[in-house]
Amino acid sequence: MNTLDLKEAARFLKMHPQTVRRLAKAGVLPGAKPGKLWCFLEADLADYLRSLYGSSRQVSQGSTKEATLWHFSSEKSRVIGGCDSRPPTVSRYANLLGLPTGAPRKSTKIKRARHSGGSTN
Repeated sequence: MNTLDLKEAARFLKMHPQTVRRLAKAGVLPGAKPGKLWCFLEADLADYLRSLYGSSRQVSQGSTKEATLWHFSSEKSRVIGGCDSRPPTVSRYANLLGLPTGAPRKSTKIKRARHSGGSTN
């Protein structure tokens, strides 16, 4: 089995090392930290990449079944997953958070009064 350090794993996955570290720390990416450094098995990283194939954003042109699963549908029975409700509006968020709602505040800039009159020379 071939083992890779953080930079090698990032190069293998074509990701930034910080992203690989964050994914490994969160348990999304298989890896171990036997000491102070991260260690990855090349086979595990290849399996991780394969697991992303089904959830990739691209759908082959010949496959129309998968493409229709990702589109929104007005029929409730056809909702595959996710949420079919609308996101709350800004005012609803404000109400939920207990923030004041109403007319926007006026500017707090102080306007300087113009002096009329001549110079004091």
